[in-house]
Amino acid sequence: MQELRLLCCAVLLGLVQTCPEPCDCGEKYGFKIADCAYRDLEAVPPGFPTNVTTLSLSANRLPGLPEGAFREVPLLQSLWLAHNEIRTVAAGALAPLGHLKSLDLSHNLISDFAWSDLHNLSALQLLKMDSNELTFIPRDAFRSLHALRSLQLNHNRLHTLAEGTFTPLTALSHLQINDNPFDCTCGIVWFKMWALTTAVSIPEQDNVTCSSPHVLKGTPLNRLLPLPCSAPSVQLTYQPSQDGAELRPGFVLALHCDVDGQPAPQLHWHIQTPGGTVDITSPNVGADGRALPGTPAASSRPRFQAFANGSLLIPDFGKLEEGTYSCLATNELGSAESSVNVALATPGEGGEDALGRRFHGKAAEGKGCYTVDNEVQPSGPEDNVVIIYLSRARGPEAAAAGEGVRGQQLPGLLLLGQSLLLLLLPSF
Repeated sequence: MQELRLLCCAVLLGLVQTCPEPCDCGEKYGFKIADCAYRDLEAVPPGFPTNVTTLSLSANRLPGLPEGAFREVPLLQSLWLAHNEIRTVAAGALAPLGHLKSLDLSHNLISDFAWSDLHNLSALQLLKMDSNELTFIPRDAFRSLHALRSLQLNHNRLHTLAEGTFTPLTALSHLQINDNPFDCTCGIVWFKMWALTTAVSIPEQDNVTCSSPHVLKGTPLNRLLPLPCSAPSVQLTYQPSQDGAELRPGFVLALHCDVDGQPAPQLHWHIQTPGGTVDITSPNVGADGRALPGTPAASSRPRFQAFANGSLLIPDFGKLEEGTYSCLATNELGSAESSVNVALATPGEGGEDALGRRFHGKAAEGKGCYTVDNEVQPSGPEDNVVIIYLSRARGPEAAAAGEGVRGQQLPGLLLLGQSLLLLLLPSF
């Protein structure tokens, strides 16, 4: 028995001897504890024993947690960091702590947090992040926290929450999220419904309120009236050509994307050409066709002109502009996309489109309007090609006024499957 006592004393003495100078280290209830609270520390001190399981650094002056801050203590089960001045938690600061069960980061100034580090903390049961400056939580932030029971996010600056944020938290029993400035728009409706139906305890629900819009300011989320919300939808619309005019230099390729959704979706164009990829947030030009301030080529007319009404004009369309044109609409409820492949072709002799599919030159018999809504169909049972039209180069004002592809018809424009083929007709 005496030998056992001496061995225990030696182990404890070794723990104390390797403890960082500002801290107190010891053992209590079988836990190896390092107490560094209230030491006016400005950095995590080095020199901890590797078998420490509880570390308190609360009430210090730590400005941030760098990568590898806790590499010396991989067996930590509890980490207390409340009441510091932490603004940034760098990637890799918390990732090595795979045994961590309790993490307290409350009452700091955290606005920049490495959410991906949480993916390694699958044993975590308590996470306190209240009273910080958090404005955003990624949808997959908690994807690995299947053991988490209590989550505190109250008193932050969260404006919205991605749908499904809390779905992975299958063991969650307590969520505190009051006193955040929520935007009560369509993007928060899912959380209202989840909070009303979940078995998770959500205290202070009368303080889970709207901050905007102004008319709803102060309204508890659980009393929010239904909002008119719908996910985006997009359509590319065309009309067949019916005359014999010829395509000459100076014509403009005009595409039009009809967008619907509530709230009003943001429209983007994604263009894949032989020279590379171009991404455009619409609009990038004004009604006069000139680039908007703050956009690339702001002093000239862009190569791809995206107007606010959904029209996209490409002046002097040629081989360098062949490729796939996609319009993407996004709002708080999701996104929708429609695409068309555009290529130049020679009339009469037939050929292949940009996807290697065969076409022939007598496909100009299609009649009636034609709509592309994620899928293109032929205009007649005997043809796998339809003719569509583009507007003449009538100036960007026409497109800005909504005339876009609804303007003057042009021939020699073939739509094959999902490929738009420009038929270059010779001049006589």
